[in-house]
Amino acid sequence: MSARSPLRAGVVGLGWAGQQHIAGYHDLADVELVALAGMEEHLLAELGDRYDVPGRFTTLEAMLGEADLDVLSIATPTALHAPMAIAALGAGVHVLCEKPMAPTAADAERMAEAATAAERVLEITFNKRNRAPVRTLRRLVADGVLGRVYYAKAGWVRRKGIPGLGTWFTQKESAGGGPMMDIGIHALDLALHVLGEPGVRTVSASTYAEFGPRGLGGGSYGAGARTAGDSPVYEVEDLGAAMLRLNDDATLMLEASWAQFVDHDRLYLEVYGTEGGAVIEVEGPDAPKIFVTTDVDGIPANLTPDMLADAGHEANVADFVTQVRSGASTERGQVGLLRTHVIDACYASAEQGGEVLL
Repeated sequence: MSARSPLRAGVVGLGWAGQQHIAGYHDLADVELVALAGMEEHLLAELGDRYDVPGRFTTLEAMLGEADLDVLSIATPTALHAPMAIAALGAGVHVLCEKPMAPTAADAERMAEAATAAERVLEITFNKRNRAPVRTLRRLVADGVLGRVYYAKAGWVRRKGIPGLGTWFTQKESAGGGPMMDIGIHALDLALHVLGEPGVRTVSASTYAEFGPRGLGGGSYGAGARTAGDSPVYEVEDLGAAMLRLNDDATLMLEASWAQFVDHDRLYLEVYGTEGGAVIEVEGPDAPKIFVTTDVDGIPANLTPDMLADAGHEANVADFVTQVRSGASTERGQVGLLRTHVIDACYASAEQGGEVLL
């Protein structure tokens, strides 16, 4: 493609996440949003009109065949990520896929292999890493303000937040898992991203389903996923907890719940190093928040750093476009692949009742 010509972009999946990608492409001067695909005819018409998108399709196959795309965002249910990404990559299209990358590590591996074979960019969207407290904490850790970080805790917990009881979210085949897969992967990404991608050596985890099977714990999350064919079946966990041993000998405690007797919903990360500790809240009543505990000239001090700028999906979309434009990117979904392997290991550990080596 010409370095000066606009990239032709498409989005498949028209829910909340897909709409963030649509807005992200629309705001970029060097991108032309040319196609949308989704089964919801009212959204296809509404979003197509709002963003003046000429190509409107009910299937990805039709869009790939007719729209002449350069880049594609995939924001569909998790089980569709691998087949859609592989089809698009095979057609020579660069892919930005919503998290989680795939229901299983095996599916994620197939996606990464397809990107390598096609020599195309495959990126996975982790929008929470662009939030102000996360960006600020990452800089503090990278600059050595906290010293050597040896212990961290990360989690996303909800009081009542099972998304769309009976929808694809709560069915194993379509979702791949419950909160550990859905929102725990955000907490995992924040921790590994902030800590500088240390890698994970072992995982020991437990999962529980105490609310969903009783029809309890439902929230407004995922309400747009409801369809006439919904089933009351609940096949996933509503809480998962894990201990991860990292390759740099640090320890990460990870938790994720859709329903739990907590006092409030929160997405958080705590890191503790040899020279200081820090806590951030990314979602919750106190968010955005960051504070640092350390010593200043031997005197205990609690500090509140100024936060860097806040961003969301639009930053992921812009970074993806930059990667594609560079022509030298080797990104083939490796970041998302590692996270998927870790979540896979969490479920394997919980099922086996023992530690899993990655």
